[in-house]
Amino acid sequence: MTTWPMAQTSRQGFLHNAVLALALIAPALAIAAESAPISSPRVTATLLSSRDAVQPGERFQVALVQKIARGWHTYWQNPGDSGEATRIDWTLPAGMTAGDIRWPAPKALPVEPLVNFGFEGTLLLPVEIAVPESARPGERVTLKANATWLVCEKICIPEEGAFTLDLPVEAAAIVDENAQSRIDATVAALPQPAGFKAKLTSDGDRLALSLPGLGAEARDIRFFPLSDTLIEHAAPQPATPAANGVSLQLARSSAFKLENAELSGVVTFKDGGLPRALAVTVEAEPTLLTTAAGASAAPRPAVVRLPVPVEGADLTLWAALAFAFAGGLILNLMPCVLPVLFIKALGFAQLARAHRDEVREQGVLFLSGVVVTFMILAGIVVGFAALGTSIGWGFQLQSPPLVIGLAVIMTLIGFNLLGAFEVGTSAGGVGQDLAGRRGRLGAFMTGALAVVVATPCTAPFMGAAVGYAVTQPPAMGLAVFLALALGFALPVLALSFAPGLLRLLPRPGRWMVILKQAFAFPMFATAIWLVWVASVQAGPGGVLAALIAVLAAGFIVWLVGITRGAGRVRLAASGLAALVALGAGWFVLQSAVPSATSEARAGDIQAWTAERVAGLQAEGKPVFVNFTAAWCITCLANERVALSRQEVKDAFAELKVTSLKADWTNRNSAIAQALAEQGRAGVPLYLFYPGEKDAQPEILPQLLTPDMLVTAARRAAGKEIKTASR
Repeated sequence: MTTWPMAQTSRQGFLHNAVLALALIAPALAIAAESAPISSPRVTATLLSSRDAVQPGERFQVALVQKIARGWHTYWQNPGDSGEATRIDWTLPAGMTAGDIRWPAPKALPVEPLVNFGFEGTLLLPVEIAVPESARPGERVTLKANATWLVCEKICIPEEGAFTLDLPVEAAAIVDENAQSRIDATVAALPQPAGFKAKLTSDGDRLALSLPGLGAEARDIRFFPLSDTLIEHAAPQPATPAANGVSLQLARSSAFKLENAELSGVVTFKDGGLPRALAVTVEAEPTLLTTAAGASAAPRPAVVRLPVPVEGADLTLWAALAFAFAGGLILNLMPCVLPVLFIKALGFAQLARAHRDEVREQGVLFLSGVVVTFMILAGIVVGFAALGTSIGWGFQLQSPPLVIGLAVIMTLIGFNLLGAFEVGTSAGGVGQDLAGRRGRLGAFMTGALAVVVATPCTAPFMGAAVGYAVTQPPAMGLAVFLALALGFALPVLALSFAPGLLRLLPRPGRWMVILKQAFAFPMFATAIWLVWVASVQAGPGGVLAALIAVLAAGFIVWLVGITRGAGRVRLAASGLAALVALGAGWFVLQSAVPSATSEARAGDIQAWTAERVAGLQAEGKPVFVNFTAAWCITCLANERVALSRQEVKDAFAELKVTSLKADWTNRNSAIAQALAEQGRAGVPLYLFYPGEKDAQPEILPQLLTPDMLVTAARRAAGKEIKTASR
């Protein structure tokens, strides 16, 4: 047939296209067993599967792969003197289960004067996944893992990633040979069961760990306990030959605690030049066991950790509610709330022209905005506290994207007050539209905005109340935050229900327009401060992200203005442009990750660690600790009016006071823990430690004066305060 050549050509074309399609698909199939990477300048992480397809009823391995930049490290189960172990939370199909991380042997990583236990370079953390027998061939299973880790060099940065693996179910498993070999190599190098039981005994002020299974040829022996309250991690571990092996001399932890006679750990050593690791079970002699209260049978050295809370610990619920209500009232006068007070003042002038019922409605809606926003933030703080994690009051301002978002909002409010664009009603027409939908939403949102901007501040009474709230059951904690919200909203609510006060305002006129425009400049000042906070958190990239975000927001507002009443084509084009601007703004916001925790200034002020405090006290030196953050306006105000004063510096120098700075600008688990131990959930916090071993600190008020600091310094130094007789 004359059509045969054409049919043959068509068939050849089909085969050619099929081969080409397979060639294009093959690389994708080759990497199907690995999730999309999550990258930062410090760590690139992926989730790797040993299977391209899984089989019903089988167990297989996946691994979290971390490629860690040179000079940085992540942490083992026991992170050592500081740090936080990597954690993986799984979301799996019904019947599928994930085991624990199978930890490789750690390295001792000196970070003078401390030692961390962790990993450098490329790390695989294997996890065994069990597939249920009920899985059916032809189905697909989706594994979702949310991993969090702390990566440190001289600074520490918390990171996280969400990983997804989508695998088919087949009658027979399909092994990814490359992934399997990588995971197998890691599993083969995991600490192996020791085959012997180690013994832990007391040797005066030290501990002796007997390792009967190690020969005299073992070199570079080191013990890594799973407990972080057993030994001093930075201390040397000299090895001496023993009757049946080797004995390690260990320095007892200054926070020594041992409640079980049997504990676990890993012993690393070199055998013939080759690294080896053993998982050991250790049996402790009974005299080493501590009581439930934590008192050791042996003499207890100085405690390195911060002491237990002294403020807020004895509060009752009613006292905490009263403190919270008073703190909320005073919070209206704090410098971080002043910009929003300007908005409130303008609202008062507008409300004066409305009917009484409308005025009351506005006050109730403002109260609703305050209460709802306070409860959302409080729910997050109290919820995390109930789970054992301290994030602290003002936690949202530790996120550069949220800080930049607030800067954008403040900038837009400023331009709105200048009349660059209008949202809602104007000052001149407020009497007719105040009861409308926009007026109601505006009152609610003003209350919400007031709360968000107020969170960098901690007013007097508020610190102890919030510290009490995060240590109580959730219902009691939320009740304390509700009292705080009611106190914060009371002045506006009272004004809305007291029309006599509103009549004290001048009659409406041009002064309202001038006042409205004048209030724009505090908004711009607040935006500049927030951009500065972003620069501290994320470096120059944070400033660039903020400026681009403001530009994108301004572009969108301009588009909204010019497209009012426009046709569909023009509206669609403007909408597309707005989406592009939003995308660009979101991209730069996401790129503004914390680059570093602000370091203490060189010279007079040093970076805080709990170990540094204990060491200075042991040397007989008084210590002042300033828990602060760049986004905390109360902290900055105290630095300006008290901490930076020359008379304070002179007194500290005369009394040999060492100043330490705990900077909480970015999330820091050690600082959050220290705040919680002092009964606080946020900054500022000022502690004065006497120059005596194990002495408790004095907690200073949240609003400082130079005289207050000098007096506290003399008390900490043990100097009598001389006064003239009259």
